[in-house]
Amino acid sequence: MNDFFTLLRYTTLASYQWQQPRLLLLIAVVPLLFGLRWVLARRRPRVAVAFGPGLLRRDWLAALRFLPDVVLGLSLSLGIVALARPQRTDERVEQTGRGIDLVLAVDVSGSMEIQDLRPNRLEAAKRIATDFLKTRLGDRLALVAFAGEAYSLAPLTTDYDLLREDLASLRVGMIEQDGTAIGTALGLATNRLRESTARSRVCILLSDGESNAGSLDPLLAAQLAHAFGIRLYTIGLGQDGFVPYGQNSLGRTRYVQTRLDETTMRQLAAAADGQFFRATDTAGLREVFRQINRLEKSEIKQIRFRNTKDFYRPYLWLAISLWLLWLALRSTFLSNPLED
Repeated sequence: MNDFFTLLRYTTLASYQWQQPRLLLLIAVVPLLFGLRWVLARRRPRVAVAFGPGLLRRDWLAALRFLPDVVLGLSLSLGIVALARPQRTDERVEQTGRGIDLVLAVDVSGSMEIQDLRPNRLEAAKRIATDFLKTRLGDRLALVAFAGEAYSLAPLTTDYDLLREDLASLRVGMIEQDGTAIGTALGLATNRLRESTARSRVCILLSDGESNAGSLDPLLAAQLAHAFGIRLYTIGLGQDGFVPYGQNSLGRTRYVQTRLDETTMRQLAAAADGQFFRATDTAGLREVFRQINRLEKSEIKQIRFRNTKDFYRPYLWLAISLWLLWLALRSTFLSNPLED
């Protein structure tokens, strides 16, 4: 009896994957069939039956005449459940090969609020970098944020949920000292990767300005990264010239002049056997990450094992058992031949 109620529990039914889920809609038709039979029975000519004087005594046993209909309704409903093919699938994934260790260094200086990328440079970089994480199966990634100083927010890890949370937490002003310390950021990324045993070690640096802070020269930091076998990809964000940056006191769009030190960014990438990319809009930035994704591929192979188990049999046997019970009940006093 406990097994019967367990099969009919909502939690049990919700745990299944259904091969033919639309068939479950037919369960709603079952009570409509009984309603239609009742309507048709009301339209038939009635047989007059004479009773003795006085009121009929009510008896709770009279309610048992509905028992065959309840049994039949359950039988039909369970038959529909069986036809919908409830299943559970266990999936096991085996990975072989070696991944890449990659550090993502993101500029969070004040200029990253400029709105030539929508909604601004930093938010566009965060959104597209999050999409990039979804493509790095089996790789270890780390996150560095920098402005006037640089901080490591996440060590090398395959916990992509943690990385997404850290990316979402990036904001302008999170580092008190403003500026662009590219050399310090590269030094911190190199420190993360220098003891890595991965077949490929990569740093991706996103910035929209020229290095004007920090105690480590950017070119020296790039050469140091190269000495540890780290490849560097630099991404220059934004357009040069006058670009929108918030609103003034009258509510009108304010424009500021900005310039990327593209020469230095190219030199840094070349010094560490990498490449420089320029992204002047959101679509361009997305394409840059696609190119990097093609250049840095992991040697990860996945083998998926799927084991699907059917659970329609207990529902089918219950439906047949209730159907036989209904046939038996029709042969007892519970059946009313005048209604049938």
